[in-house]
This record gives sequence, structure tokens and C-alpha cells, in this order.
Amino acid sequence: MQSGLLRAVRLGRFGRVPFAAAIVTGALAGAALGAGPYVISQKDREFKPAEISIKRGEALRFINDDGELLHHAYLSSDTFSFDSGDQQPGSKFDVTFSVPGDYTVLCGIHPKMKLAVHVAK
Repeated sequence: MQSGLLRAVRLGRFGRVPFAAAIVTGALAGAALGAGPYVISQKDREFKPAEISIKRGEALRFINDDGELLHHAYLSSDTFSFDSGDQQPGSKFDVTFSVPGDYTVLCGIHPKMKLAVHVAK
């Protein structure tokens, strides 16, 4: 089955300018739909990157890619908190930051691990 855009192109329904606009619009929509969470690696007993700035409503994906080590990411503040629980090697955990502010994410297993998260409005 052909998509509507492909069928319209084959039938010659787009001139040069509208077709180019359709491609750009489709690419932008695809980029927006394909945008996933920002990846935070937990490797070498560190959060990488160690600091990140995001907008309210955006998500971070914590990936334990630290060999055989467990991790346990958490944040506890008056305005926002989460707890990943123990993360097995290779596991992933997503968290959406819904409240603007400056936060420090910690690892309950490795106290030196810290991630600064700046959430803008």
C-alpha cells in the first residue's frame, strides 16, 4: 500500500515548490516525532554527562552500561522526585522532568555519582 504522499508524487500532484515544502514539512514532523529522551550513561561509576540542561516536560533516559555493577538513580526534592530502584546492568529507566528547577540526581549505591539537571520553563 502506498502512502498518500508517495501516491500524490507518482500522480504528479505536486509541483516543484509544494513538493519541496512537503518534504521539509515531513522531515521536520519526523524529527519531532522521533525525538526521544536525552541519554544519561551510568558508566565507570559516573553519570555521563555530569550536567545537562533541558526544558520542562523533556525526559532523561538513564542507562546502566557499567559492566556488572548495579546502579540506583534517585532524586528527592520538595518539588520533584523519582527513584529508579536497583538498575541491573543493561537496564534503562526514563524520567520526565515536569517541574522547572535545578536538581541533583544521585546514585544510592555509589555516593560520588552526581548529575546536575537544569530544567527550564
